[in-house]
Amino acid sequence: MPSLVLDIAISADRLLAVYQGQANRILLRSRDGRRVNLPAHHLRPFLAHEGVYGAFVLEFSASGELLSLQRLP
Repeated sequence: MPSLVLDIAISADRLLAVYQGQANRILLRSRDGRRVNLPAHHLRPFLAHEGVYGAFVLEFSASGELLSLQRLP
């Protein structure tokens, strides 16, 4: 299954727009340069007081459907 590695660094202040209803998607860039338009609710499990930071692997189907998003160790 196809996958992308994402280095995510989003402060809590930037994520506030999501929780205020002003945005519902996050535009990210993978390590290989591809753009990923991710629904913001997929980041909720990784949200800390500071925001979302770390390396993640995003797995998707051949049709582009998100299958999983996991933090890399």
